[in-house]
Amino acid sequence: MQKIVLHFCCGPCGAGVIETLSAQFKITGYFYNPNIWPKEEYERRLGSAKKIAKVMKIEMIAGPYENFVFGEKVKNLTREKEGGKRCLLCYRIRLEKTAAFAKENGIDIFTTTLSISPHKKADSINAIGVEIAKAHGLNFYEADFKKNNGFAKSVRLSKESGLYRQKYCGCQDSAKIK
Repeated sequence: MQKIVLHFCCGPCGAGVIETLSAQFKITGYFYNPNIWPKEEYERRLGSAKKIAKVMKIEMIAGPYENFVFGEKVKNLTREKEGGKRCLLCYRIRLEKTAAFAKENGIDIFTTTLSISPHKKADSINAIGVEIAKAHGLNFYEADFKKNNGFAKSVRLSKESGLYRQKYCGCQDSAKIK
């Protein structure tokens, strides 16, 4: 079975995507989200991701919490609307780190849970992922995981597993508009 690195934004989104990918791939989960603020929120989401990984029997690796990296890169974009340039940069930061993790671990394909959200544009996420994959000599698994009731499936699975469900995307700016 081919290996894939699955970037996790959170446990609930991971639940639906794992179920979709597990018939085709041996999944390694990678949790890297320097955008999440505050640190306590990051810890809750990481705990949720670890919990669903254990329930669904996949390996989960947590990258470092580097909120300062995110803050520095988006400092001039704090007034951007949700879904704008700040979010695109956020996807890029997380997918770059995921690609580097995949490369370091000899896994030549990666993807992300991000497209399962009804608030995120899969086309933008996929374009960024493909661009990064090419730069690293990897492949990006393009998907719109919200299709075919993917988001509803993730909600159901997360409730069945008792996962923490956040109320905002993650960064300090998205917390202000929740």
